[in-house]
Amino acid sequence: MKIIAESSSTRTEWALVEGCNIVEHAFTTGLNPYFQTRREISHSIRLELPEVFFKRRWDHIYFYGAGCANVEKIKVIESSLVAQFKTPVTVNSDLLGAARGLLVRRPGLACILGTGSNSCLYDGEEIVRSVSSLGFILGDEGSSAYMGKHLIADMLKGIAPVDLTEAFFEYFKVSANMLMDDIYTNSLPSRTLAKYSGFLAHHLDNEYVYRLVYDAFMSFFTRNIAAYEYASQPICFVGSTCVLYRDILYRAAADFGVTIEKVIRYSMPGLVEYHKND
Repeated sequence: MKIIAESSSTRTEWALVEGCNIVEHAFTTGLNPYFQTRREISHSIRLELPEVFFKRRWDHIYFYGAGCANVEKIKVIESSLVAQFKTPVTVNSDLLGAARGLLVRRPGLACILGTGSNSCLYDGEEIVRSVSSLGFILGDEGSSAYMGKHLIADMLKGIAPVDLTEAFFEYFKVSANMLMDDIYTNSLPSRTLAKYSGFLAHHLDNEYVYRLVYDAFMSFFTRNIAAYEYASQPICFVGSTCVLYRDILYRAAADFGVTIEKVIRYSMPGLVEYHKND
């Protein structure tokens, strides 16, 4: 038996797997070595996972996570997992997890639209090319953090409609100063921005909101997908944001000239399929 885990900056999905069958399934908070120390990651794993995940040593742990893009950060996750499970571990990026979860062993373009965003060209086994996400400050186009950042900036600069701004502050029971403090003093700012972007989903009939979401997706296509030879590849999406705003994503894709093959919330079923013979 093995454990497969897939983690964004917001949540981690864990599956205890035997062959093609998920024996146990759980969710914990997101684990990202860019924003959390080894101790914080270990603490989250130990306290949030059900005890059944620790009842014995497993054959292997396959972990796919946000922030796992270089050797140094991968070691932070590896050491935390080994310390908790005493089991051999393989750590890869969340982007490779998305590609394997979406396409399993078929080549194509895999895209993440969740708290952050990312994309890659996948050959059925490994990533052969990717456009750097650059994170929520410089990139992450189309993500919930990107949308939250633009929404909050527009409200605080007086660009967003007044009635929408008033509804936002009433909904979250915050002031402008509290909002700024929450973003700039939070250790996980992208998660904070993503939280506030959830307000948009309740106001899609507002022209400003619809345009903000649509423009965010168009930015993702023009600043990321345009770098690939996308016309000849199946293109698939995974993540909370692409599912939440699926209709707008399809419209933006059509306007850009892209045909989307698949939009799903979770990568786990495909990852179980990918690792079934491991």
